[in-house]
Amino acid sequence: MKQGIHPDYHSVIFVDSSTGYKFLSGSTQTSKETIKWEDGNEYPLIRVEISSDSHPFYTGKQKFTQADGRVDRFNKKYGFKNDN
Repeated sequence: MKQGIHPDYHSVIFVDSSTGYKFLSGSTQTSKETIKWEDGNEYPLIRVEISSDSHPFYTGKQKFTQADGRVDRFNKKYGFKNDN
């Protein structure tokens, strides 16, 4: 690996702004904010808007805006029932 061309890779704590969930991971991002982790060491703190703790795919709280098709919505709106 060439020296001097790669960014500094180090441990960073990411915190989910919406839930407060924190996790330690490796990253090239830096921050002036630091926080003390469970192991007693201080690490840079990166705030993220969404993580696996708040993402609908992982939490199972998805909103399905178009669960029905156009025909089903039309039939619901105008009261037509399909009695096959």
